[in-house]
Amino acid sequence: MFVDRVRIVARAGNGGPGACSFLREKNMPDGGPDGGNGGRGGSVVILVDPHVNNLIRYRYAPHQFAKNGQNGGKKQMSGRSGVDCIITVPPGTVVSRIPDEIVRAPIEEGARAPDDLASVPEDLSVLEPVADLVKAGEKFVLCNGGRGGRGNMNFKSSTNQAPRRYENGEEGERGQFQLELKSIADAGLVGYPNAGKSTLLSRLSKARPKIAPYPFTTLEPMIGVIEYPDFARVTVADIPGLIEGAHEGIGLGHEFLRHIERCRMLLFVIDMAGSEGRDPRDDYTQLRTEISLYQKELAERPYLIIANKMDLPEAAENLKKFKRRVRREIIPIAGDDDAGLDQLKAVFKKELATL
Repeated sequence: MFVDRVRIVARAGNGGPGACSFLREKNMPDGGPDGGNGGRGGSVVILVDPHVNNLIRYRYAPHQFAKNGQNGGKKQMSGRSGVDCIITVPPGTVVSRIPDEIVRAPIEEGARAPDDLASVPEDLSVLEPVADLVKAGEKFVLCNGGRGGRGNMNFKSSTNQAPRRYENGEEGERGQFQLELKSIADAGLVGYPNAGKSTLLSRLSKARPKIAPYPFTTLEPMIGVIEYPDFARVTVADIPGLIEGAHEGIGLGHEFLRHIERCRMLLFVIDMAGSEGRDPRDDYTQLRTEISLYQKELAERPYLIIANKMDLPEAAENLKKFKRRVRREIIPIAGDDDAGLDQLKAVFKKELATL
């Protein structure tokens, strides 16, 4: 199961308390205070791991708690620091804090996280973004561990040579957070259901998405890698098909539109044969409208138009009508013709090199 949005409860470890101790050894009956400091609490750290592709692990393990620091000891021995809690996430993960005053149902320790959509406020604008993690190996400290308390050896002075004062450790930071994955790819395939996006991705790369003759075959984003003879590599993301009203969440809507937000270029895949009973010109107009309504900046990015299913009889006539309305370069491709794919790869690489 592909999970790209989860809510977690993070808690850093508390610092260990300092010790109150006095040295008592042979020939040293009045050795003075020797209570050591407490250990620092562990922190909750997010690590970007390119080998992780979704957030399903934290759907069923929403509590991420670091260890507490240990107590200070006698003979000026400091307590051991708490072990950090490492949260591994895929590149492209956005971390947001859920303000305490709007958290609805807190997750009890040991319980499974509630459904993703029900676990965050309806108005996502109230979330406080704290990190946008895109580079492999990048680290971000989500919650800092508490400082360890000082032992009584730190309070010795000329006027107080036998202090009994010591400090308890500080509490670690805590909070509830949302982790949201936005896939990173050079380009994103955008089109209606059954436009042939998954088939195109399987022919351009070695990705093997599910392909079937019914709508919404693709239920989760799929990223393929196009390899060129000069060892260049280009990544392409395939998202579920869009329908009218996708910007309002209709269909799979917002759930997957965010996966093309980071794409440098969009590839509009148009069923030029109109095999689903729609006009290709209307499909193109509606797709552009949905992208613009979802995010205006996304609609302003460079894009290519791919005329798919050109091997069907109605496609040639529809392409002529399409060209009269849309004054842009159109790359025709067919199911059994590799010439169109080679042209698409060449244009695609050239366009990305200029961005």
